Amino acid sequence: MSDGSMITKRSCSFLIASLSFAALAGCSGSDPAPANAETPLLITSTTPAGFPKGTNKDQAPADNALTEDRALLGKRLFYDPQLSRTNDVSCATCHQQAYAFSDPGAVSTGVDGRTGTRNAPSIANAAWGRSFFWDGRAHTLEEQAGQPIENPVEMDSSVSDAVAKVAADPSYVETFEKAYGEPPNADSLQKALASFVRSLVSGNSPYDRHLRGDDTDFGPQRQRGEALFLSEKCECYHCHPGGQLSNEGYFNDGTYTVGGDTGRQQVSGRVGDIGKFKVPGLRNVAVSAPYMHDGSVPTLEAVIEQYDQGGRGDPTTDPLIKPMSLTSDEKADLLEFLNSFTDPSLLEDARFAP
Repeated sequence: MSDGSMITKRSCSFLIASLSFAALAGCSGSDPAPANAETPLLITSTTPAGFPKGTNKDQAPADNALTEDRALLGKRLFYDPQLSRTNDVSCATCHQQAYAFSDPGAVSTGVDGRTGTRNAPSIANAAWGRSFFWDGRAHTLEEQAGQPIENPVEMDSSVSDAVAKVAADPSYVETFEKAYGEPPNADSLQKALASFVRSLVSGNSPYDRHLRGDDTDFGPQRQRGEALFLSEKCECYHCHPGGQLSNEGYFNDGTYTVGGDTGRQQVSGRVGDIGKFKVPGLRNVAVSAPYMHDGSVPTLEAVIEQYDQGGRGDPTTDPLIKPMSLTSDEKADLLEFLNSFTDPSLLEDARFAP
């Protein structure tokens, strides 16, 4: 799910909107796998605690219902470098499972070693997203899916060329027929990729279990960090409300400086949107470094320092970003709270591996 000038990872603004933990719901039950199933189902219809009502299946559009066949086809496409012009770059090149389906590079490397200007974000829990890319130019996962294929610094192909390649493979044709009732085409290829992305659900971190009432791995330091996160001193909760950990809005978090990537303003045309980027979710943030829309902040410790200083000083920075004067203990508590968002079950789940 890359971003115009190379897919982007997280403008890890930990910011801001009110929240009531009392309203956080527990995970919904999973669809039981058939007793004779040889492999676990890719689609389990779960909803992480505190997410908007409805499972990942419920987020799919009517013309692309989320099914096992469609997600499995999308998974195959996701890992297939044939979708690139040079046959050596796949979606998974920039969205690696070990890093919560993000890229450990500041910006990702596309065909012929080309690089862009934005960081590749985690796509876990994208099923609940309302817009995609750092600047929000795509409104659906289906609309998003084809853009990295055609981006000249990513896969540098065309959706039609990608379709022609997979259509030459009889096994692909059979799988498309099974999933969509028709041979491969541009519409079904993008729908399949979107279906796999919707299957990537992360909701079993210590934080998630805490929301469900299990504090086994959520000790005093994490509790203090949570209190800071939700406080008016730090104000992180405004953009990162509890549960989903993103308000899906756009925010100038203090990373932008004059002459840099103007972000949302490139889409909206509004002067007031200069330096604003989509607020990322924070699940698995400890394994998805580096941070911010441009990958310019290498560690979570450095992220905390930047916010503690009130950003980088540009006058376009949102007024909510101001010096916090955190103590070293408070910084350590906040860091430990952020570490509680890591969900090893996503990072190690064989269902999502090639």
